Amino acid sequence: MSNLLDWALVFHILGIVFWLGGLLIETHLLAADTEASSEETHQVLGRLEASLFKGIAHPGAAIVIISGFVMMTTNPHYYLNAPWLRVKLVLVAALVVLDFITYRRMQAFRAGRLKLQRKQCMVLHGAIALVFIMILVMVLIQPF
Repeated sequence: MSNLLDWALVFHILGIVFWLGGLLIETHLLAADTEASSEETHQVLGRLEASLFKGIAHPGAAIVIISGFVMMTTNPHYYLNAPWLRVKLVLVAALVVLDFITYRRMQAFRAGRLKLQRKQCMVLHGAIALVFIMILVMVLIQPF
């Protein structure tokens, strides 16, 4: 591997840890927030939720996308013709949509425009985890 590809892979994995870790923690925090017994707890959890997106999940997503693009440019002929990568990119797009849904729901919940239930948050959590597992299968097994 080239030095650029090595570094891009390091940053790609680091970004995945931040993005997915942030999203999975976020959905659990939202679930806990739906059952908050006091307004003070709700406020503290709300600030934590917002800072988690701003400080960990979304920077991680940016790192993943940028480093993935860099990796693809190191050998575009291979990557653009790899069927497993096309499936992976569709799954990454699904993850971006799940991130957007989670973020918007968190914002609406914090503003009092949406009443969330714990079950809804855990469904988002499960969907995010399932998409991530499917991405791992595409990358590590490359079934196509």
